[in-house]
Amino acid sequence: MASIGKLMKQAARMQRQMEEIQIQLAQRTVEATSGGGAVKVTARCDGTIASIKIDPQALQPGDAQMVEDMILVATNQALGQAKEISNTEMGKATEGMNLPGMM
Repeated sequence: MASIGKLMKQAARMQRQMEEIQIQLAQRTVEATSGGGAVKVTARCDGTIASIKIDPQALQPGDAQMVEDMILVATNQALGQAKEISNTEMGKATEGMNLPGMM
């Protein structure tokens, strides 16, 4: 039964590491732009949006659809980058764990 104790210690250590990583990810940010820099979105690596900046020159009457599209593109890019970083960092916490029944 020593292996169960060892497994429990590994799981507890992994949980602590993951909690620490989640705190770090909430503070880490990535930026993405679209429309040649007219829209800039900053996302946190915990999957939340920190800010959206729009160049005032992009706000011409009749251009609302284009600005909306630029916001959507930049937001999706920023969130994609944030998710990639999050997955990488979380993967480091579980690396080397031999959990039965897990890939």
